[in-house]
Amino acid sequence: MSIAGGVDKAPLRGRQTGCDAIQIFTKSNRQWRARPLGDDEVAAFRANLKAAGIGPVVAHDCYLLNLAAPVAAVWKRSVAAFRDELERAERLGIPYLVTHPGSHLSASETDGMARVAEALNVLHAALPRHRVRILLETTAGQGTSLGHRFEQLAAILEQVESADRVGLCLDTCHLFAAGYDIRSPAGYRKTMRALMVCGGRARVKAIHLNDSRQGLGSRVDRHAHIGEGCLGPAAFRLFLNDPRFRAVPMILETPK
Repeated sequence: MSIAGGVDKAPLRGRQTGCDAIQIFTKSNRQWRARPLGDDEVAAFRANLKAAGIGPVVAHDCYLLNLAAPVAAVWKRSVAAFRDELERAERLGIPYLVTHPGSHLSASETDGMARVAEALNVLHAALPRHRVRILLETTAGQGTSLGHRFEQLAAILEQVESADRVGLCLDTCHLFAAGYDIRSPAGYRKTMRALMVCGGRARVKAIHLNDSRQGLGSRVDRHAHIGEGCLGPAAFRLFLNDPRFRAVPMILETPK
């Protein structure tokens, strides 16, 4: 949901659109720095959210961050920027902050996953009383991005000291592009069984509902409107009719 004119406008736009839940950026998604949230803006956001009757709200972090970066300066900058994202979400009363695990680039997958876990440990230690839960998003596996296999997410979680403060965000486009065939009941069940390696459905706190422009296992992250991509409508029926996801916010990230 757009935050043009201030984050406090997002709940009202969500209500006008007929949303029960929304996802927002708390700052520009293409800039490292942002102006601090003003007290009036925070109060207006909370008041508008209550008036709109929308919830929960999910925040997504800036696309520039890379918590798996092998270069120390980039990693430290990413951790600092992500801390700011967490603090902004905390002030706004947003319970979840979604992030992509990052890209290991010239380093190994193992080293990249260790750096992600280290970043989360540093942030948890710095913000022990924060209630915002970090959600690691499944990725398509494009380039050297981590998170396209549940085993990778499990390996990160195993190294996080306060793993109960970390959840998952499933993205249907990313799952499909990564090779999880969720188009049939059998394929959906197989995917949910594979999810057990990192805590199963109980760890899933948000779902992005997106069709995919590219085919199964393409490892290309290109979203499409529901029913207009390679996934088709069947996969979305399976998610929407799964009673274990009934209380989980489902967010559209389809092209404008």
